[in-house]
Amino acid sequence: MYKDCILCERKCHIDRTKNKGLCGATDKLFIARAALHYWEEPIISGDDGSGAVFFSHCNLKCIFCQNREISNEGLGKEITIDRLSDIFIELQNKKANNINLVTPTHYVYSIIDGIDKAKEKGLNIPIVYNTSSYESMDTMKLLDGKIDIYLPDLKYYSNELAKKYSKVDNYFEIATRNIKEMYRQVGKPIIKNDLMVKGIIVRVLVLPDEIEDSKKIIKYLYDTFKDNIYISIMNQYTPVNKTEYDNLNRSLTEEEYDEVVNYALELGVNNAFIQEGETMKESFIPNFNFEGV
Repeated sequence: MYKDCILCERKCHIDRTKNKGLCGATDKLFIARAALHYWEEPIISGDDGSGAVFFSHCNLKCIFCQNREISNEGLGKEITIDRLSDIFIELQNKKANNINLVTPTHYVYSIIDGIDKAKEKGLNIPIVYNTSSYESMDTMKLLDGKIDIYLPDLKYYSNELAKKYSKVDNYFEIATRNIKEMYRQVGKPIIKNDLMVKGIIVRVLVLPDEIEDSKKIIKYLYDTFKDNIYISIMNQYTPVNKTEYDNLNRSLTEEEYDEVVNYALELGVNNAFIQEGETMKESFIPNFNFEGV
């Protein structure tokens, strides 16, 4: 399945059994951490935590990536699909609220096999697909019926910003097409015991000096879906990597973030999450020490 890779919209057609794709991955499955994670949205993490599995490599090339050890540098440990299925069961046994697949796009074939094997072993908690939203439509169709909760980014409204900051073309068109397909698959949110069991939360990371872009994203989401999805407005941008753009070398200000939140409120957005407190710290970045691998 990896011999002519079209999992993401780059569609590089590389034979990943012999070479690395543009994402940096071969056909071998690598992960960097599998553990309870408490810093997702409240209806994902709850009190017991989300069972987050962090996959190595990434199909985007965001110059500000906080997880660049695994996304760009490929930090991770090779595992089998059988081991992946066991990890899912181990996280369920630790009382995880869900299985949270973090940056999974380039391993979808293996992940689907892992989910199927884990269900044969008794996996019965929701599956969360945590993505940058640049999948091909072929991949989205493969995921239909396998995913309970979609947790996509909508990083940019401006394709110019997408090209500048993430080295990717036509991001908004592709990501919004995929989010519409996600909504078709899982529909309106279903919440039980204060936890989401089905639905979509779209994440909007507000970047310094780019608040107008964030406003356009939020307006698009509300105009398109109203309160049938959740919007997570995030202030946690952390400048861990020196870039050529001065605005990305600083944290977001409270004034910038408040302006975006107030804009969402003025639009009438009800189903939203906002962040308060000290989230713009490296301590909120997971330690990729192969825990649970």
